[in-house]
Amino acid sequence: MAQTATGISTLETLAGGSPARKAAIVAAGSLFIAAMTQIAVPFYPVPMTLQTLAVMLIGVTFGFRMATATVALYLLEGLAGLPVFSNFGFGYAKFVGPTGGYLAGFLIAAAVMGFLADRGLTRGWAGMIAVLLVGEVIVFALGFGWLSQLIGAEKAWLGGVVPFLLGDLVKLAIVALIARGVLKGAAHFARL
Repeated sequence: MAQTATGISTLETLAGGSPARKAAIVAAGSLFIAAMTQIAVPFYPVPMTLQTLAVMLIGVTFGFRMATATVALYLLEGLAGLPVFSNFGFGYAKFVGPTGGYLAGFLIAAAVMGFLADRGLTRGWAGMIAVLLVGEVIVFALGFGWLSQLIGAEKAWLGGVVPFLLGDLVKLAIVALIARGVLKGAAHFARL
């Protein structure tokens, strides 16, 4: 596994072989996504939340296995009836409604970003931004694809993509800065 100049490429590296530590990080990550999801600006048909920021941050810092497990746990929590989705929503309807494609996109994006982070592609700023853009494209592609099946391509584009582009670019820049700090902090913690 490649490592950054800080000596650590993902939090999975920090967790080492400890299943308990990895499980704790995964559980905390799913709670982080749930909390960030509640910070919302009501839009229709898809609300604007900080959920994407949380998923992207987890994707580039947790590594493939832990990022995938974290987002999967979050989705399972919502499916099981815990109020973790926007506006404290939950249940199967969220997966088949307007947000279903975005939810699927979060899982795939986290897995892909984690995979790329494990291979050291997030070591520099350019690589970090590139990996985050890949994640954004995955989320938007699946979200738009699903939403267009429900309301038509034009309405899906205008209601499910366009209003989010600028905000998600800002979130992407914030994630890049935070991720670098998380990894530097984790590297310092690992030396203690």
